[in-house]
Amino acid sequence: MRGLAGAGLVIAASVAACIASASRAAAAPPVFVHVVPWYAAKSFSGQWGWHWTMGRFDPVAPASTGQLTCAAHDPPAIGLYDSRDPAAVECQVQLMKLAGIDGAVIDWYGNDALHDYAAIHAAADLLVKTLARAGLRFAICYEDRAAAELAKGRPAEGDAVAVCRRHLAWLTANWCAAPGYERVDGRPLVLVFGPRSLLADDEWRRARAGLTPAPLLLGLPHVWRPAGLDGTFGWPPVSGDREIPPAEYGAYLERLAAESRGGVPTVAVAFPAFHDVYAEAGLHPSYGSIAERDGATLTESLDAALATPALVVQIATWNDHGEGTAIEPTRDRGTTRLLRVARRLRGAAAPTADDLALPQRLLHLRRAEGAPGADTRLHTAGDHLLAGRLTEARRMIEDAEGPR
Repeated sequence: MRGLAGAGLVIAASVAACIASASRAAAAPPVFVHVVPWYAAKSFSGQWGWHWTMGRFDPVAPASTGQLTCAAHDPPAIGLYDSRDPAAVECQVQLMKLAGIDGAVIDWYGNDALHDYAAIHAAADLLVKTLARAGLRFAICYEDRAAAELAKGRPAEGDAVAVCRRHLAWLTANWCAAPGYERVDGRPLVLVFGPRSLLADDEWRRARAGLTPAPLLLGLPHVWRPAGLDGTFGWPPVSGDREIPPAEYGAYLERLAAESRGGVPTVAVAFPAFHDVYAEAGLHPSYGSIAERDGATLTESLDAALATPALVVQIATWNDHGEGTAIEPTRDRGTTRLLRVARRLRGAAAPTADDLALPQRLLHLRRAEGAPGADTRLHTAGDHLLAGRLTEARRMIEDAEGPR
């Protein structure tokens, strides 16, 4: 559940202020996608995870008209996957590579065996290793509410500040030391989704005291200053179970850009839409919505973000299907959103829809493989895609598929 509720938006400008030029400037910030590695599929893990069911939906139930069978209005094109499935994760990274995306911001709840946190940690580690194979970078978005959950359930672990400090210490000593981790002047970039639990600057001073290298901690616009963090990042600004018009989210994007122009360390945000399933799941009212506007929302927000002096542009999201923000290929939209991103980032070198189908075709072959030597051939084809070698990958995939 990632909706940004109650952000206290103030309408101060029109969406026109956020529209940038149509070409990616050489000095434009790198573009990352926000990945939630929290999905569990019965075919891989032996059970359906909460993020596909939300305690309400049954992915194997016969579909009825107008009824959702999973926690997504438009499920992924590759089916309900598991975030710990190497083949599915490789398919996702291949698509990112082909689209010209520079890296991923990975959602992380620490590495403790509580709730599904250990499974998310394992999935995040798999994604980190797969991104490295493709030469893509990464950063972490830490969920500080995990520290509060652990402190509440296991008092012997210490208070939430102590748990957060342990998480940050592990992060800086491990993933942040990887060659592909995103750094700013030598400091690892760490987003904090909120913060939601540790809200006072004294708590964050204690949580990160003595960490080397000191992480650059960024929070959401309405809470980063009271928490004493180093800067801010944006998120689709929904609130109040209502549709947010372009002028309102455009004003939000302009205020975020103004922070960046004023020297505040900032991660800009782009998004295609927002359409969550929380009301249908019976959890709570919808956080609100942002209309897709035939792709204009994604085009405008991405153009605006690329025109700022932000440290990074974050597309929210790669795969939060529960909130309808995913740009990964889906059952109904296909590769439409990803193609829009690819054409903006790669221009004339952008892949075609047929090119973007190759990772999905390879995944289908892997799921159905059985011929002698198929695994080796398909692994090589996958390596070609991770390296962006379309011609070689296409030939091997077509050979493996046989006559069509």
